[in-house]
Amino acid sequence: MTELKKTIRGFDLRGDLAVVDTLLWLVQIPSLYGEEGPLCDAVSARLGSRELAGPIRRYGHSIVVPVTRGTGGPKIALVGHLDVVRTEHEGEPRIEGDKLFGPGAADMKSGLAVMIDLVERSLSDFGKHLDLTLVFYAREEGPFAENELGRVLEEDPELKAVDLAVCMEPSDNKLSLGASGSIHAIVRFHGKTAHSARPWQGENALHKAGAFLSQLGELVPRESTIDGLVYRSVFSATMGHGGRGRNVVPDLFEINLNHRFAPDRSLAQAEADILELVAGRAEVVWHDRSPAALPFASHPLVVALKGSGVAAVEPKQAWTDVARFAAAGIAAVNFGPGDNAQAHQKNEFTSVSKVLAGREIVHRWLTGLG
Repeated sequence: MTELKKTIRGFDLRGDLAVVDTLLWLVQIPSLYGEEGPLCDAVSARLGSRELAGPIRRYGHSIVVPVTRGTGGPKIALVGHLDVVRTEHEGEPRIEGDKLFGPGAADMKSGLAVMIDLVERSLSDFGKHLDLTLVFYAREEGPFAENELGRVLEEDPELKAVDLAVCMEPSDNKLSLGASGSIHAIVRFHGKTAHSARPWQGENALHKAGAFLSQLGELVPRESTIDGLVYRSVFSATMGHGGRGRNVVPDLFEINLNHRFAPDRSLAQAEADILELVAGRAEVVWHDRSPAALPFASHPLVVALKGSGVAAVEPKQAWTDVARFAAAGIAAVNFGPGDNAQAHQKNEFTSVSKVLAGREIVHRWLTGLG
């Protein structure tokens, strides 16, 4: 720890730096999407050596850690995913000034470090007045259906009973409420092939898509105000594919349409909005559907977290697993110390001072619930 303190000397870093050591430990264990097993093993072994309220429960490469039970206080779950996306990194995980570099440093091993550190060093401060559960899960950075949190929520005997789940996603220590829903749909335009020298003999699927793409470019976001927070519903063409050859009129052109929708819309309503937009001009194939989540701004435990020194309160203009909890009837919010702008970036890093500040905010909140 002495060398670590020397490395970041000169910054206003309050508190013990053990949580930073834990973050360095985490980023040095590879855990690409679909390859979370070694990190799951390591976290399970590390926390399994602590005195817990019961055995760690494992589901695939995900674990539920019952830290305290029977207190009569609120039931809190701190939740984080183990997997990271594949990105480029120059050099080994390291600290330079206030930046800690490493795969997943921001998204979201900084949050995992806080979860582990709270149990290892601060449990005596709050462990007697709340039931705490930690959830470490796999496959978040992929399709909704493959995310192992779904399996955990279905199979774990206790998790659905929690009063509040906090997803430790990178949010710069801001309390990010709710979540936008997300639908990926394949919009498939059909035509008829022909030689490009005689296009009148065919029907150009790519040309047919042109008016639809122009319409998308002219759409303005639809704003929805919920609990004083503004969410924006948007449509974006994110990928296009079609054509058989440079001299062939294409008979098929596919567009990946991503619709991000506010929490005032259900999945069924969002699907209907897409069908209304396409208006029968193309075939629509549903590819990946994730529900939105309400902000739970007035929930007493959320109000307490808001009052514990968070950097700001904002709407979550993206999808996170708070929506999966909400769909299961569990109040959930996003809060984490990671640098949001660094998620999925080359040479990903996070701020050491934000990790320390985030750890203190969560500690203050949990301690104040007694």
